[in-house]
Amino acid sequence: MSSTYADAHASLLESLDALVREAVRRDGVDPQREAGVVRRIAEDVVRSHDERSLTGQVARVPDPPAVVGELVARVSGFGPLQPYLDDASVEEVWINDPSRVFVARDGRHELTPTVLTAAQVDELVERMLKSSGRRIDLSRPFVDAMLPEGHRLHVVLEGISRGFTAVNIRKFTLRASRLPDLVELGTLTAQVARFLDASVRAGLNILVAGGTQAGKTTLLNCLASSIPGTERVVSAEEVYELRFHHPDWVPLQTRHSGLEGTGEVRLRDLVKESLRMRPSRVIVGEVRAEECLDLLLALNAGLPGMCTLHANSAREALVKMCTLPLLAGENIGARFVVPTVASSVDLVVHLGIDHQGARRVNEVVAVPGRVETDVIEAESLFVRQDGELRRQGGMPPRVELYERLGLDVHEILGQA
Repeated sequence: MSSTYADAHASLLESLDALVREAVRRDGVDPQREAGVVRRIAEDVVRSHDERSLTGQVARVPDPPAVVGELVARVSGFGPLQPYLDDASVEEVWINDPSRVFVARDGRHELTPTVLTAAQVDELVERMLKSSGRRIDLSRPFVDAMLPEGHRLHVVLEGISRGFTAVNIRKFTLRASRLPDLVELGTLTAQVARFLDASVRAGLNILVAGGTQAGKTTLLNCLASSIPGTERVVSAEEVYELRFHHPDWVPLQTRHSGLEGTGEVRLRDLVKESLRMRPSRVIVGEVRAEECLDLLLALNAGLPGMCTLHANSAREALVKMCTLPLLAGENIGARFVVPTVASSVDLVVHLGIDHQGARRVNEVVAVPGRVETDVIEAESLFVRQDGELRRQGGMPPRVELYERLGLDVHEILGQA
């Protein structure tokens, strides 16, 4: 594309963009919520322009459908990033600086040819946050938010991020909603899926661990789909990410403080509040700090639950689970926390990403509840060896919970 043609095309887009925005303002259309209306306006504007081109007053639109799509992306979507958000193969989009926009496909990073300006990045961030109801400024230079399509947005303001504002969009792509879906994707085997399904139905407490983008939330969603419909579920998250079908489910989300510095609702507050809502199950999207103590207290009181945690292995997840509650205050000690974790967590499922970018369950570990010299004992149920999840000799705790539902855990595990 020659520079003359590119300049003419850019000028045409700017002219049509102004007409679309004028019509949107005149008709009182919310471009974020009424994208279909914006598309009809863009089609009308492009059609009217082409009719005028027959008289020779203006240049003809070379590719009307493509121009309409670009106008909708500018006005109603997120401009140059919209094609990546619409691309089902893209899992994540991030901006390191305006000239370096990356995407992730199949767990691998790619530098895109998209080049933005600092003003475009600031405008995109402002538009994204407007739809989420959250804010970012010098007093709060980073923010987590949810986009209308369910994508998770994270922004770090310039000054904390050197040189430019850093943007990360983790797309919500529903590739699996039940455990059998994960079997089809190769994340786990049918036997492990059957065992985890039985464990959820029996009411065992499950900790899902792994690194960033390992598939923890997806697995948590699939586990939650196995919760019986007769139970009441309350979930607590930093940002709404859980998506599962259940007839009696109350999702809760944290809230940032307002301009006056008040009104903040922390994850720890949500965990406490969830216990007042008569839950049969409690789910915490991810434990990172002192809210781990409140979750442990709930699990230790007999309330079944699940959560995710960043860790490099199942046993390291248990160690971290023993460390995070210590952040709650000086009066919380390891002598209380370690045995509480041992008696509260029943299973740890650890996920990872293999060398080809595929997400896999690497191990499933049972926690029998014993502690030796401040170390929680764990028994391996399944371990990935030579690329396959293989049954080990361990047994899950609280077998009576399976028997209460008429489930033979020995038969499920293939052990006489």
